[in-house]
This record gives sequence, structure tokens and C-alpha cells, in this order.
Amino acid sequence: MAICFFSPLKPLPLSPFPHTTKSSPLLRCNFSLPTTITTTTEPEPVFTSVKSFAPATVANLGPGFDFLGCAVDGLGDFVSVTVDSSVHPGEISISEISGTHASKKLSKNPLWNCAGIAAIATMKMLNVRSVGLSLTLEKGLPLGSGLGSSAASAAAAAVAVNEIFGGRLSVKELVLAGLESEAKVSGYHADNIAPAIMGGFVLIRNYEPLDLMRLEFPEGKDLVFVLVSPDFEAPTKKMRAALPTEIGMPHHVWNCSQAGALVASVLQGDLVGLGKALSNDKIVEPKRAPLIPGMEAVKKAAIAAGAFGCTISGAGPTAVAVIDSEEKGKEIGAKMVDAFLREGNLKAVATVQRLDRVGARLVASVPYR
Repeated sequence: MAICFFSPLKPLPLSPFPHTTKSSPLLRCNFSLPTTITTTTEPEPVFTSVKSFAPATVANLGPGFDFLGCAVDGLGDFVSVTVDSSVHPGEISISEISGTHASKKLSKNPLWNCAGIAAIATMKMLNVRSVGLSLTLEKGLPLGSGLGSSAASAAAAAVAVNEIFGGRLSVKELVLAGLESEAKVSGYHADNIAPAIMGGFVLIRNYEPLDLMRLEFPEGKDLVFVLVSPDFEAPTKKMRAALPTEIGMPHHVWNCSQAGALVASVLQGDLVGLGKALSNDKIVEPKRAPLIPGMEAVKKAAIAAGAFGCTISGAGPTAVAVIDSEEKGKEIGAKMVDAFLREGNLKAVATVQRLDRVGARLVASVPYR
């Protein structure tokens, strides 16, 4: 859920890890170590100010509920962080929030804002005590869209704070900082925050301890997402409440086979197989789709128009279809928009984007002093 708030959860313990390059296929993050600071020596600022970007994400991808997600290029949030002498040393303030109309709902209290929570977690990991920081958040993603809005803010904030002090933290540690925000905002789920930071496809192999695998989609392959967002709110809490408490063995076996096929298709660059697998969830999507007016018709319209597959992005209400060309994606998007209006009486907006292989990154900086 993208609306940021604070709940009195215990802080997640953070643990140090050796730096691993982004191309590493396996990242293991162990929460069991009882340390909350990963840098014992306080770093000096390298930049006076920085600006970072973090992409939107599509979580679940059908049968990958709570353990699979990917980053989407062209959509996301920006965060700027500045060394500010007016802010108490070791603390952070949020000076401005702009962007989408719904961003006015977000609090400037850093303890109640997903970007602020992630920024504070990153400062603690870096052991920053002598300087204060001010933060501005520019929302490019609507709230409650199913596109990882809260994760994008958290990822951009964690990266910005890390970079202003020279980028000392590893990718794994940044995921941990972002997870601290996600845990307080929308639940302990890494299928948005991990791809927002790491880019590409990420599989969460385990949560206790956290174990992440980056799935390399082949270079040179065109993967296009058709994202259609209706004018409808689908709160994560409500959408999770609709899920079954028990799952029969046949559906368990079916979803496991589809998730395996989905992962294999990603690694092979098999777009037809990927689309087929993400369209065949028998556990989560059948419970959520009826709660989004017109969703079932939208899925049928996408596939009839030539999409390789279609499902709900995250908790919804955005529908995501996959195809191999932007031109074809625009045609599919138009059909999906029509279906939302015709069958769900909802206005919708379509956008066509490619896979983001980079994840959260620095986009501007001003050297310190």
C-alpha cells in the first residue's frame, strides 16, 4: 500500500555483509545478527546534495505472490537529499513533497513517511551523527496503484542518503533499509523493494533469514509491459484480506508448477512462456480480480489483442500485460482501457514501458563544499 504511515513494529535488526556486485545472482541477508549499525566509523559527506531515482515495480507476476517482482523503466519517484545545518545532527527532515495529486496525503514527519523511514534506517546503518539532512520527495507514482509506490520512495531515499556519504553500503544493506520502511508501511514484503533497488527480476527465496536471488533476463530480448491503471483504489489491506486461509493440494501443485515455469521463462527470455505462466495463477488472482471492476474482462481483452499474458500488478488495481514490442503494446493498452470503461465503468490510463535493469540510482549531485 502506498500511503505511508507509522505503526509500532519492532525495528528490524540489520547485519553487515561484504560488498557484492550487482551482477551476483544470489544475495543472502541474515536478520539474525544482533547489530543495528553496519558502519562503525562515521563517514564524511562526499556531496552537498544528491538526487536519486527509483523505478516502479510489478510484484507477484501471477503465481509469484510475495516472492517475485521486477522493475519497470520510465516510471518512479525522485528523492533529493541535502546536507542542512539547520537540521539537528544525526536527524533528517522532509522539506517538500510534490508530484502526483495524492502526494498531498503524505506526511512530512519522517517517522510517518516511507522515504523518511528508509532514510533514517540508512543513516543509522552509516552511523551518521554529526550532520543533519533535509529531504524532498517527488512522487511520480500514484498511491495505491499496485506499482510499488511506497517501495520506490523508500528505495530512492536509501540510495540518496548512501550516495551523499560516498556509497558505502552494499546493495544488500540498501534492501534492508528499504525493508524497514516497507515493514512499517505495507508489511514485511520484499517483492517491491528488492527490484526497486536492484533492478530486473528478483526472487525472494526466503524471509527468515532474507535470501534474495536476482534473475538475469537475457540482454537483447525485448520485454514490454503494458500497464493500465483504472481510476479505482485497491487498498493492500483489503486485497490481502480477500486471500484464502487454506489452499488445496491441487492448486498448490498447479501454482508451484506455474511459478517454476515463470522463473525458467525469465532466465531463458521466453516471453510466450512468461506470459502464459503469469496468466495462470489459481490462488490469488481469482480472489482479487472480482474486487476490481472489469478486471476479468480486461485480462481477456489483453490476450485477445495479442498479449502473451496478463495479470494484476501487485495488489492492484493496475493490470499488467506483457508483449515484445511497444507498438503492439499500445494497441493492447487501448483495448484494455476500453474494457475497463465498458465492463467496469472505470476510466483508465495505459502506459507502455520496458524492463528496468538498473534499479535505484543517482541522477544528479553537487560536490561537498
